[in-house]
Amino acid sequence: MKRIGLTLGGGGVRGLAHIPILETLDEFDCRPSVISGTSMGAVIGALYASGMSGKTIRGLVRRHTVSKSDTWPDVLKKKAELLKWVDVFALEFGRGGLLKTDKFLSYLLSEIGENTFEKLEIPLLVVATDFWGAQEVVFEKGELLPAIKASMAVPGVFGPVSIGDKVLVDGGVVNLVPYDHIMDRCDVSIVVNVAKARTPGKLETPTVLESILGTFEIMQMAALAERMKHREPDIYIRPEINEVRMFDFNKIEDVFAQTQPAIEELRMLIRKTIVEK
Repeated sequence: MKRIGLTLGGGGVRGLAHIPILETLDEFDCRPSVISGTSMGAVIGALYASGMSGKTIRGLVRRHTVSKSDTWPDVLKKKAELLKWVDVFALEFGRGGLLKTDKFLSYLLSEIGENTFEKLEIPLLVVATDFWGAQEVVFEKGELLPAIKASMAVPGVFGPVSIGDKVLVDGGVVNLVPYDHIMDRCDVSIVVNVAKARTPGKLETPTVLESILGTFEIMQMAALAERMKHREPDIYIRPEINEVRMFDFNKIEDVFAQTQPAIEELRMLIRKTIVEK
């Protein structure tokens, strides 16, 4: 049986594209032996590594968001869950960032049911960035909550996280799609990059936040392209997700819809690379 390694990249709400990817792996009974992730990829990776199926994770997301197909009765049924997000994403004016992550991640871990890496069903590696040391930090042991919180600490949006003697920020600063950490621990690597699709020739002027995050994403992709020159994964999937910004949580259905062509590609590659060999 081939050992499958899975890497889930960061990208804010676009990271929910990982959910149909996981559903496709479940469809082929391709259970990873190791998972690595950055930012939202670390969040989804932790849910999956805890034993949740892709379908279960999709249901979790649907219970806490409003989709375009929801009727008013549907919204009212979700009222209690939706109100949690108001508290979870409270503004925090002060040093480091604008949004709190503690309540969001505490709630998330209550859904996972585990609080350490060692208790997960699938080994998980979470990537963060040492702000002052300017280097990558990889977590795979110990407490889960601080590691995930650090991995998704987007500069200027979420505050930095202190762990031990390090001040940590989003892992995407140094490694947006950390597939290099699974390559020697699997026979077949599946890597999913949900970075924003660029629009050459577009003349619209970005907002200040879009400008900052967009520049951040351009640098991340340049670093990834350089890394891939030296070693490529076996299966590389990049959904073309357009017109969805990092925190557009009202566009989750758009993310799922735009991921569908990549799902068809993944099915073909799984058959070719894993099933038929």
